Amino acid sequence: MVSSLENSRGSGVLPWWAKERGFGLFIIVTGLVSWLAAGILVLERLELYKNPDYITSCDVNPWISCGTVMKSEQAGIFGFPNPFFGIVCFAVVITIGFALLAGASNLKRWFWLCFQLGVTAAMGLVVWFWSQALYEINALCPYCMVVWVMTIPLFVFTTARNVLTGVIPAGPGVKKFFSEWSWIITAIIWVLLAASVVLRFPHAFFG
Repeated sequence: MVSSLENSRGSGVLPWWAKERGFGLFIIVTGLVSWLAAGILVLERLELYKNPDYITSCDVNPWISCGTVMKSEQAGIFGFPNPFFGIVCFAVVITIGFALLAGASNLKRWFWLCFQLGVTAAMGLVVWFWSQALYEINALCPYCMVVWVMTIPLFVFTTARNVLTGVIPAGPGVKKFFSEWSWIITAIIWVLLAASVVLRFPHAFFG
């Protein structure tokens, strides 16, 4: 049986970012940027282990301080520093991206459902970390925010692609919506995120 992805590709209805090579490149970029940010946080955390008084590279003021965030309970919800988990997960994302660029076009539906579950969980963690940073920790970690900014389009476009290719069943109207509005949805979430941060910490940006 020909897969729904092959049907969609053959009919030419998929936007460039939903095709194997386009999506592969897309998740490589978002995964790599996130992996680098997580890697920097790992190095900073190791310095804090060696010297509790170490000042991290992004300790700008009381509101923008990786050190403050790293020393919070929320920075180790898995029993170890979150960035260690991040570098593993984003390495998996990058690997999948390169597999798609290499021509892996016959991945099963269950694989993409698992990938969807993973990026959805990541998006849920981003929302939780965002709320904790703004209202519990009362400090921002710039490298964490880079991960947030990359995870948002990763989630939106993975969901959109899975809808367009039939991994997630949907009608023509829903598919059309995701095909045309995914960029706008991503931009709206970015704007809302930025606005919430600026409104919560105006002194960090305006003195």
